[in-house]
Amino acid sequence: MLFIQVTGQAEGRVMAALAEAKYARESVLTADRGTIVDRNGELIASDTLSYRLVAVLSESASKGAKKPHHVQDFEKTAEVLSNYIPMEKEEILSRLKSFKEADRWQVEFGKAGRDINHESALKLRDEKLPGILLIEDKKRFYPNGIFASYLVGFTTREEQKDGIVSTVGRMGLEAIYNDELTGQDGKVEFESDGWGVILSKSEKAIVPAKDGYDIQLTIDKTIQNFVEEAMTRVEKEYSPKKMLVIVANPKTGEILAVSQRPSFHPGTREGLTDNWLNEALETTIEPGSTLKMFTVAAAVEEKKWDSNAWYQSGQYKAPGATIRDVNRTGWGTITYLEGFQRSSNVSMAYLLERMGHGTFIDYIGRFGFGEKTGINLPNEASGKILDTRPIERITTAYGQGSTVTPIQMVQAASAIANNGVMMKPYVIDKIIDPNTGKVIQQEKPEAHGTPISAETAKMVRELLASTVTSEKGTARRFALNGYSVGGKTGTAEIPKPNGGGYLSGTGNYLYSFLGMAPADDPQLITYAIVQQPKLNYGQSGSESVSKLFNPIMESSLKYLNIVPDGEGAVDTAVIEDYTSKDSDDVMAKLQKDGFNPILIGEGGKIISQYPSGNTKLTVGSLILLKTDGMTTLPDFTGWSKKMIRSFKHLSGLELRLNGDGFVTSQSVSKGALLDFHEPVVIQLQVPSELYSPKEENTEAESIVGG
Repeated sequence: MLFIQVTGQAEGRVMAALAEAKYARESVLTADRGTIVDRNGELIASDTLSYRLVAVLSESASKGAKKPHHVQDFEKTAEVLSNYIPMEKEEILSRLKSFKEADRWQVEFGKAGRDINHESALKLRDEKLPGILLIEDKKRFYPNGIFASYLVGFTTREEQKDGIVSTVGRMGLEAIYNDELTGQDGKVEFESDGWGVILSKSEKAIVPAKDGYDIQLTIDKTIQNFVEEAMTRVEKEYSPKKMLVIVANPKTGEILAVSQRPSFHPGTREGLTDNWLNEALETTIEPGSTLKMFTVAAAVEEKKWDSNAWYQSGQYKAPGATIRDVNRTGWGTITYLEGFQRSSNVSMAYLLERMGHGTFIDYIGRFGFGEKTGINLPNEASGKILDTRPIERITTAYGQGSTVTPIQMVQAASAIANNGVMMKPYVIDKIIDPNTGKVIQQEKPEAHGTPISAETAKMVRELLASTVTSEKGTARRFALNGYSVGGKTGTAEIPKPNGGGYLSGTGNYLYSFLGMAPADDPQLITYAIVQQPKLNYGQSGSESVSKLFNPIMESSLKYLNIVPDGEGAVDTAVIEDYTSKDSDDVMAKLQKDGFNPILIGEGGKIISQYPSGNTKLTVGSLILLKTDGMTTLPDFTGWSKKMIRSFKHLSGLELRLNGDGFVTSQSVSKGALLDFHEPVVIQLQVPSELYSPKEENTEAESIVGG
């Protein structure tokens, strides 16, 4: 004892170190992986509580205890567990026995024993199985199911070299921003007795966890849901090989929605194929006639376009090949305007003669084709513009031969929609450190050149609108109720997988529509693509595309409170700034002007309003006026989700929104006087049909050569 006291050693080992090893303990403070939210802060991906199943097998765990702390009845345990985890009873039983024979302390159940939700965990605990432990864990939660899956991506739980199991991004934003989303675990260091009980006089050292960065997208959850629902309907009706939709704000370049099919559920990976590419930017296509809008824009800018000039349609003799219109014989001698409306390939060939091949290729570069857009996502393809032979430049003029990415098409169209200024697309709005609230990265709208003038852009929009309104237009079925549309259809030939020409036969085309609305001042661009739909006799491919474009565009415009125009236009007026004015006077004036004012509070001086002053609104629109006092609940029926959010923000009431689209019901009736703590459940639904079927007009493209 004297030797130990003097030297601090016994049998050559330092006793202090042994004591530290025996009694020192460390508990991990797990960091949350960063959340991914939409532009309004609505959840897209986050960590949620889950449980991991462990079965203790060693009898030593029950030593000295009144109740057993290890598995005693293997048969019963296996039978009960098979009701809670995706593993057969025999497999569970075999695992328990083999680990017991190997004298293992405990056993886990791999993937089947992880990600157990809270409800199942509570039920399993009620079974009171000896030796069965449920350890708290983290699981990545994707509440929206199939929702921009190829953009968001998914994560997996993987064991690292140090033995710690952590969440790792394996696709999409989850993988691209894995380092930013991954937090740093903290720890608590303390001393305990041999049974793990913290000693009363021990000091605890705490290193707090640092949660991962949060990512806010430009995606709007409501518009994204419009897209997903339309794609689900078209997929069910036409069973196409592929589909893609992009919705963008042409004024800023913000991507408001993007999705493709086939798609998958990021939480379960159900539906995931061997294709892991975000086809909006990582794959290229021959776009077909949608590219003609840029050929015409170049001709207009160069003053080589004449709507009333005549040309002979049908066919055009080019060096080494003959370009033909869709019906091969053409429509006789027609104007260039009619040729554009009919989507004539021959008219594009003659336009190149007028402006010069070199000039045309220069404009193709100005519109960003052949180069990456620079969108804040990796692995972007650049496409390839064929420019070696005259025939290649001619086929490029009507969208065959050369390749582009869908995101390039949207960027280029923004120049036409945005008075000549082309906007760089982006999907990440900002990245935030939730531990400090500091914005780590903030994206802003960025111009990518001015390929055409404002005057040219305006004229091209008028030409694009005529393809929808003209009796000879190929895009008549893309007309919307109350909104004018400008756009261009496309029916591109698809190269054979092994080379050597193009596919042939009914439906073996890539059908598309690149459109903007309202046509005179576009607020949205939507690019919809359907590849190889299964068509019945008499159906056209553009029919399937219109069933994507029309409900998506019309629902989105209404959701954004965009004032209608065109034949269905209604009266509009600009509202004032009503803050500091008396609510009774303002309510009376707004009602007299034909608006629908909604009072938030008990009345008196107006504190704030929505929409803000100097906003142009359709007569009959809702206007929210905030005053002090308790709020009387209005009838929300027919309100958009955006307006409900604004009401919630101004009133401070606990409104819980289920669904998307427009309000169909509410849990508390109109006229109720509410305090801030009483919840109101608002049910919203997207109308299945927001548009009337338009007269069918088919389009197909010519084949280069014979």
